[in-house]
Amino acid sequence: MTSDADKGTAILPGRGIDHLVLGVRDLEQAVETYRTLGFTVTPRGDHDWGTSNQLVQLNGSFLEIITVADEGKLVEHDPRARIFSFGAFVRDILARREGCSMLVFEGQDSRSDRDEFAEKGLADLEPFDFARIARQPDGTEKQVAFSLAFVPPLETPEAAFFTCQQHAPELFWKPDYQNHTNRALAIDEVVMVAAEPEQLVPLLGGLQTPDAVSVDATGVVVETARGRVRAMTPSIYEDWYGPLAKDAPEGPHFAAMRITVSDMAALEAQLKDGPVQTLWARAGLVVPGDSLFGCALAFAQA
Repeated sequence: MTSDADKGTAILPGRGIDHLVLGVRDLEQAVETYRTLGFTVTPRGDHDWGTSNQLVQLNGSFLEIITVADEGKLVEHDPRARIFSFGAFVRDILARREGCSMLVFEGQDSRSDRDEFAEKGLADLEPFDFARIARQPDGTEKQVAFSLAFVPPLETPEAAFFTCQQHAPELFWKPDYQNHTNRALAIDEVVMVAAEPEQLVPLLGGLQTPDAVSVDATGVVVETARGRVRAMTPSIYEDWYGPLAKDAPEGPHFAAMRITVSDMAALEAQLKDGPVQTLWARAGLVVPGDSLFGCALAFAQA
């Protein structure tokens, strides 16, 4: 199992979802919870700027479970140098709450992405290039490298965006890491909550393409090349995903994700009477945000 690009999947409007950045205060505890839900989690990876992560790889997208491991290594934001600090943003969000703080779209050329965003009146920041060591399923270690183009919008201080260009995808995507006992397949949608979702249309259209964005009864819908982004009011969210996390911010923020599985009946039996709370809502079988480090997770049949 590899990325959709390797399979020749038909491309829909807009950049595909690459991954979600899920900030947690205790990485080991969070990873154990995800494993309890039936996910395979990659070995720990460490960043030079003080954060550490472990991943849940799916079909062409992934979850990045991340924490601040060494605050002394964090680099601060520097607007004069047009520098956005990934690590500082994770730290600042974790000071207020756990949960999803960044939505990442697939990038093919971070410099072109940055230029496009700037032309649309979004952020004009320096792209960020980095590499880290990734442990392979056989125990060997390889270097993976990425280039990021950040968009931290002023109107959504609790929710940032960026594109991620992978330079060695063959060393990153591994079938062994994409084999989950809960039969998880892909990120189907990511949900933002906002009092007035329609106000996010210009931002989401700038990040994607205008024809990828529409409005329906649930709120704002963005169809991408891989997955969907929705922005909805708190009341509509509760109908679809259950209660918001207790420490959810009042402003626009990422509140939930929906992941497809190949066998919902088997998943329900697997999680029945387990230690993690679940409930049924319109989105599917939901693990509420308060039971999953601030970001709700709905399982739905593929």
